[in-house]
Amino acid sequence: MNAVPPSPNSIPRAEGATPAMAQWFAAKAAHPDALIFFRMGDFFELFFADAVTAGEALGLAVSHRGEHAGRPVPMAGVPVHAMEAYLARLIRRGYRVAICEQMETPEAAKARKAPAVRREVVRVVTPATVTEEALLEGPRPSWLLALAPEGGERVGAAWLDVSTGQVCTENLVAAELGALLARLEPAEVLAPESLTAGDLLTPLGGAVRETAPPRDGGRVAAEAWGVASLAAFGGFTEGETAALAMALDYVRATSGGTLPRLAPPECRGGEGTLRMDAATRRSLEILRAERGGKDCLLGAVDRTLTAAGARELAARLSTPLAEEAPIAARHDAVSFLLAAGSVRSGLREALRGAPDMARALGRLSVERFFPRDLAALRDGLARAEAMRAAIAEAAGVPPVPPLLLSALGALVPDGSPRAELARALAAELPARLEDGGIVGAGYDGELDALRRLRDDARGAILALQMDLAQAWGVASLKIRHHQQLGFLAEVPAAAGETLLRAKPAPGPMAPVHRQSMANAHRFTCGALSDLDRKLSQARDEAARREAMVVRHLRKLCLDAAAGIAAAARAAAEIDVHAASAELAAGGGWCRPEIPSRPDFCITQGRHPVVEAALRRNRGPAFVPNDADLSPGRRLCLLTGPNMAGKSTYLRQNALMVVLAQAGLFVPAESARIGLVDRLFSRVGTADDIAGGRSTFMVEMSETAAVLNQAGPRSFVVLDEVGRGTATWDGLAIAWAVLEALHDRLRSRTLFATHFHELTALAGKLPELAPAAMKVREHRGQVVFQHLVGPGASERSWGLHVARLAGVPREVVGRAETVLASLEERARGLDPLSGELPLFAAGAPPRPQPGVEPDPLITALEGLDPDAMAPREALEALYRLKSLLPGHGMAVAPQKDSLSSVG
Repeated sequence: MNAVPPSPNSIPRAEGATPAMAQWFAAKAAHPDALIFFRMGDFFELFFADAVTAGEALGLAVSHRGEHAGRPVPMAGVPVHAMEAYLARLIRRGYRVAICEQMETPEAAKARKAPAVRREVVRVVTPATVTEEALLEGPRPSWLLALAPEGGERVGAAWLDVSTGQVCTENLVAAELGALLARLEPAEVLAPESLTAGDLLTPLGGAVRETAPPRDGGRVAAEAWGVASLAAFGGFTEGETAALAMALDYVRATSGGTLPRLAPPECRGGEGTLRMDAATRRSLEILRAERGGKDCLLGAVDRTLTAAGARELAARLSTPLAEEAPIAARHDAVSFLLAAGSVRSGLREALRGAPDMARALGRLSVERFFPRDLAALRDGLARAEAMRAAIAEAAGVPPVPPLLLSALGALVPDGSPRAELARALAAELPARLEDGGIVGAGYDGELDALRRLRDDARGAILALQMDLAQAWGVASLKIRHHQQLGFLAEVPAAAGETLLRAKPAPGPMAPVHRQSMANAHRFTCGALSDLDRKLSQARDEAARREAMVVRHLRKLCLDAAAGIAAAARAAAEIDVHAASAELAAGGGWCRPEIPSRPDFCITQGRHPVVEAALRRNRGPAFVPNDADLSPGRRLCLLTGPNMAGKSTYLRQNALMVVLAQAGLFVPAESARIGLVDRLFSRVGTADDIAGGRSTFMVEMSETAAVLNQAGPRSFVVLDEVGRGTATWDGLAIAWAVLEALHDRLRSRTLFATHFHELTALAGKLPELAPAAMKVREHRGQVVFQHLVGPGASERSWGLHVARLAGVPREVVGRAETVLASLEERARGLDPLSGELPLFAAGAPPRPQPGVEPDPLITALEGLDPDAMAPREALEALYRLKSLLPGHGMAVAPQKDSLSSVG
């Protein structure tokens, strides 16, 4: 849902506002498209149209507070301690929220004689710049994508995740922007007017912000990493640099002028990865299901135990590799952990419940952290050490593969603050920094003393009371607290008179008279004044001292940030490898061979998502199938009725490519999958109402993308091409597409169709192999076997499916009658050109018993036009004419007239 911010016209003018409300008007003027969370004591208040908007979105009661311009001011509020929950709901609905914080205490404002506490907008919370755990999806990154046009048809793209600090760039042609958007699913997009004016970004609605690239993008980007030039990190184009600067400026503007810790930018040229466009990703439901829920590829294969591991798995599935060596390295790691069950168990035990170090580090870098973030780094680094020990114990035969060895070195960073954090942090941590109790006893002596003073005031008073009684020689001395005068030592009247007459010895114990009563005197002294001051300041001093210790711990972590981030990445990668091995250990998953030649041979393959759903719902066992698109049979023409499993078969083989090249095992007995450079899947096309395109137009657009981009190393899945138009048009289009795939593109292809006439192409296209979904009839019922076999389907069984769907019996009966009539009529169609055997008429009908054959047809069937001389052909024509009813014997023309004709 794309939220609509309150209209600026609904906000009154600021003239006549109170000092506090004047600050609100200033904040609103600076951020007109955001809801202003205005801090007032223990609440964040919203006013005017913001209050109404937030009230509707959050279900808050809207009241009124004072007046402005003669009218009551609408107001709604949320408690400070519950702000995150309310923010999460607003951000998920697409709103932007500006946090206007109190920058001083009321006492400080009073001391400087200010009319109101000073408030400033410290940050703007947007969907792509959130760092709070409650506002983020653990298994998904929150990408901010910036786009900047380059010369010609190219675009520079940069995307970063504020929560983890990951930064990437790419230079691509404008036509591939849709694929990039589908791959990243960004939370927000920044683009100049030249790009927002088109249709490509329109579906993203309020997630798109029109932004102009800065003038000196290279300087902006270089300063963010403290380098002279981005060349230190790679070769970035002008468009990539401009897009990166756009993203950095936006993050800085929304974060109060600061930037989070950012990893060096990675230049992703798009090479070495499997290309998939938006339609393919939607068709295969890789990261999310069209209908929601977990029935997608990620949900079916995810066995990771950490949020970072889930993000890494999602990244691998959305961007599979297309180079043999890195794919093999991932498969080696999975194979090792599959064979080494004890090592895998040790790793997964260490990973279970491990915290998200990357995001905790991100919050520390922007000072929006909580005590649990320090604990996350402490515990995460401890888990990483346990993982390293588990891998180190496996050294031997077989050797540990390179990917796991490199992770082994990164798991324990140099200068790790784990030991210091373990010594400093309390066993039980509070929810917020201001609650105190973060630092454990024994870490800082001064803090311990302040806490003892704060927590044991009575003991300190009794100790001083005994000291004063001894020093003044008054055993009955009592320390009392006076509301105006503070702590005082009270002695009986007689003892007080003695103290008044005596000359006090200099020092902190020297009594100073403060008050006389009928039967007692009250004194103070330097020691008592110090105690009074210390007790009143102990809480504040303890809080300040603890904050200083926490800042020290934060600095330790940030100084080791690069190593901690590397350890977090290594742990996430190991989580993915171990999870993949765990999935394969369940049975029926194999390591695929990835040759460089364009092979594709699957034995007993299964659809991972459908199989998981059947198992979860305790349905029947999934029926596995083979697939062979190796050279010589690389185009499979699949026919069969609806409900028989054609679409499942198509998708499962496309998903084999995704899984194999992402570095996972595949659900099959064996698999040999030659490297694929581009994957196309056109299954289940729907219309595009918002774009004004019909189902057929969408289908043709997607088919055009295949025909314009696929090549010999591509893998293509097409379902029912030509179904959305007239029968003859659809047949012609399907015919031409099949020829192009076979003759020109030479892609490995699965082509499903209901046009059974297309099977006639098997005789024309040598690498086309027809296949059919197996169906059998049993006692008048049709049984779908979900098996794929060679050959062609004889019928579509459409009326049977209609009956299963609940179409009324009389309608199905009428359809059967109409179908029989149409089939009878089709037998009389004239044959078309021999170049299109698809449209050739079938064999002539057999003569019915007891019916004399027509002599004209008999004579016509006996002719062989190709073997006739011209005169013989003319004589045969006259003979046929004589057989027509009402015609006598015709006489052939004379030889002279025949020769004159030609």
